[in-house]
Amino acid sequence: MSSNLIIWIIVLLLVMLSLKERIFLQRYREKNWEVIGESKSSPLSKALGNLIGVAGGIYLSLVLLCTFLELQLPIRVQMWHFSVEPLATISFILAVAQPYFQKVVMIWRRI
Repeated sequence: MSSNLIIWIIVLLLVMLSLKERIFLQRYREKNWEVIGESKSSPLSKALGNLIGVAGGIYLSLVLLCTFLELQLPIRVQMWHFSVEPLATISFILAVAQPYFQKVVMIWRRI
């Protein structure tokens, strides 16, 4: 039971760190040119939408690749006490890690 809690805490922490990095990168990229009086979405909602969008794009790409290569993947994989879909899990992990890969590339380009 405690291992489930630890896993959930780690996953939540990684998602929060990824969202924080996405907020930073979004603020770094865009200026606030919106007209006063318009409704604005919060940086957290933009980052969360970006995370879901990136994970969905990666998932679709992986599904197309597996279909094209005619790979036979299991429908569900048992990880600890969880049953997950492998492609969705991989796409979510890559989406969480994506802002850090982007940060490494930005630092590498400066060198």
